[in-house]
Amino acid sequence: MSLDTAQKVEILGDAARYDICRGCGTGASRVRDDLGRWIYPAVRPDGSKIALLKVLFTNACDGDCAYCVNRSAMDTRRVGFRAPELARLFERLRRRGLVQGLFLSSGICGSPDRMMERMIITTEIIRFQYHFRGYIHLKLLPGADMGSVERAVQLADRVSLNLEAPNPTRLARITGKKDFQRDLLDRMRWANRFTQEKTNSRTTQTTQFVVGASDESDHEVLETTSKLYREVGLHRAYFSAFQPVADTPLENHAPTPLLREHRLYQADFLLRQYGFQFHEIVFDEVGNLPTYADPKTAWALRHPEIFPMEINCASREELLRIPGIGPVSANRIVKLRTKGTFRSLSDLRKLRLVTSRTAPFVLLDGKRPPMQLSLWDAPPGSN
Repeated sequence: MSLDTAQKVEILGDAARYDICRGCGTGASRVRDDLGRWIYPAVRPDGSKIALLKVLFTNACDGDCAYCVNRSAMDTRRVGFRAPELARLFERLRRRGLVQGLFLSSGICGSPDRMMERMIITTEIIRFQYHFRGYIHLKLLPGADMGSVERAVQLADRVSLNLEAPNPTRLARITGKKDFQRDLLDRMRWANRFTQEKTNSRTTQTTQFVVGASDESDHEVLETTSKLYREVGLHRAYFSAFQPVADTPLENHAPTPLLREHRLYQADFLLRQYGFQFHEIVFDEVGNLPTYADPKTAWALRHPEIFPMEINCASREELLRIPGIGPVSANRIVKLRTKGTFRSLSDLRKLRLVTSRTAPFVLLDGKRPPMQLSLWDAPPGSN
């Protein structure tokens, strides 16, 4: 029995939920989005929020990824859209005001080039027949040819190709059908090149890691992430804590704590927005981020020679090293101290700082804030 469009979007929207297009990083339990499983509240590259139709073109897949609900060995109903059908669905939802953008991925059934062609045709119909100029995120499929990557960059506001694991050794633990260099990194380099060549390009590139699926360390994940920022123009990385799926080879593998995912997002922010270098990130003896404190606080506790730091004369770069101070609050401090001196924690609270985090590491007009904890009173396990 053939399925109608509504039935297909229910199946393929649910199948797409494992592909992340916004960071969780909260350490909280996951819940189904209020908008439904296939209309997804996401964050655009400029920081604005948008409701996306998030869907797979097909869940038919020849892949053998050991964690994946869509792997070829799974006993599940395989369905797929036709390009005009999916484009019409998006246009109907857009006209009803339910979505403002599209996140389109797909399983790979047969040739990745053939599947990329169908995704691209769908996007071209949306762009040129329905004259949609809004946000589109297209997945690049592993092994796709150069022409498909170039066309995807031309059409989309964001492209992404999921590495899933940080290096060839780890990838081999979860799939035997992807070559880390040839099928993944080479395509990311192409995307970066075509993005740079695109006139007035605002297209960005992202990737995703399934954290814990290949027993990798945080050190491995962040080392690769740091290289991608330098070498392929990566806009940002996403981290998805592995959760076992029944009837897959990893169904008995321990789930990854959401706190680990959260710590990776915090460390990634240090690399992207705080001026930290990879070699400055603090890891434990097995290469994971400490759980006793966020990565910036862990770094600060390792550098008592720098603290406490005088708020009223520290540079913006130095302020960003202080726990509890981010780029926005650092800018405000630099601006406001030209008009007066910060003398108390209440002055910092006006900037909405969490002063309990900041107080142990600062001086205010030459004085330590009251009830400041000693820098040597590090949390258990921080040595």
